Amino acid sequence: MKNAKALTASTINAAKPKDKPYKLSDLNRLSLTVSKVGTKSWSWAYRLDGQDRTYQIGRWPKIGLAEARARRAEAEKLVKAGIHPKAHDGQQVAQTMAEQATTFWGVMAEWIDINRPKWSSSYLDQVERFAGRYIRDAEIGKRPLRSLTSADIYGLTRSIGARGKTTGTERKAGGAPSIATLIKMWCSGVFRLGIASGRCDNNPAAGFKLSDVVAKPPTKNNRPLDADELKRLLSKLKEYRGQRTTIIAIKLLLLTFVRTIELRAATWPEFDLENALWTIPADRMKRRLPHVVPLSAQAVTLLTELKQLTGTKAWLFPNRRDDARYMSATTINRALEYMGFAGRDSIGFTAHGARGTASTYLHEEDFNPKHVDRQLAHVEKKKVVGTYNKAQYLKQRRVMMQEYADYISEQGLTI
Repeated sequence: MKNAKALTASTINAAKPKDKPYKLSDLNRLSLTVSKVGTKSWSWAYRLDGQDRTYQIGRWPKIGLAEARARRAEAEKLVKAGIHPKAHDGQQVAQTMAEQATTFWGVMAEWIDINRPKWSSSYLDQVERFAGRYIRDAEIGKRPLRSLTSADIYGLTRSIGARGKTTGTERKAGGAPSIATLIKMWCSGVFRLGIASGRCDNNPAAGFKLSDVVAKPPTKNNRPLDADELKRLLSKLKEYRGQRTTIIAIKLLLLTFVRTIELRAATWPEFDLENALWTIPADRMKRRLPHVVPLSAQAVTLLTELKQLTGTKAWLFPNRRDDARYMSATTINRALEYMGFAGRDSIGFTAHGARGTASTYLHEEDFNPKHVDRQLAHVEKKKVVGTYNKAQYLKQRRVMMQEYADYISEQGLTI
């Protein structure tokens, strides 16, 4: 390459793929290889320890002409010192990884990788997107995990929750307060990993309540209930003097967290009370895929009572005015309105909010997000019907549903 001419950006851009890979030579044995598919990669030819070697520098255009030449010059200094550039790169990477392994983001990235196999693609995307924005790309992500305090995590969540302007993705996820909730929950998981691996001594995310720093979002329908609100609803249900079937419907929504229409239009043949299973046919599901709901002991008890009331009818919840139809869409929400949970000047909890209530609790309690998503019947649009397994994670979901039912009972559920 002694007679090589200096490459230019225009020459590189004009280079087209051929039947075989070929090289464009630059000065000082630097060259650019053009592959058969058109990718262009920088390399430098050098000699060390009596052997010809090649140092791979990277791809164009990520590494431009000036940077490639600068990297070649640095590599030449190493070779003159008797060091192989690739070995030096490996040492630098190892050193960087060792340093990052104890930073907030370094441990969080490890925590994400550990959990990656059990998360759905949508949940993983959410974690990587928001954690990346608020931790990886922020100064706090570079700090040693051990140096962080409750005040740091308090400040982080407060700044997120107080944001007035949000992106479309953040609004879809529930807005700033919801993002702050997720960040606090994820941080808690990171610190638990840090404690287990000896990289920190405590969990600063557990040092305060989210309600201390994040204002509740404006009232809107379908919002989830916190523990105190759930207790108040269950207390109001004890006092409610409406139809017993309506009370059972509300309790079953809390215990099964299906969509309201899936419960209202349910028929008795869908239920196998002996095996504690409810199979909702595909034509009644949002994604047109069958769905299996493991029934907790509390749910089976309620359904057994309900069967005494409506077991001779087609529907679990026949319409009071016309038993050839099922319960109207307004019946449950009217009851919630009467109890002060829905409607104007209320907290804005409607029947559909039972799903968010369950999802929030189960995620906060570190249940596997894949199990939670499957129980919520969250199925990717591109899912192929032939590969869909309605009973997937059934054993784990049984345990999860019973533990959640026990939590509801602890808050005051009576059967």
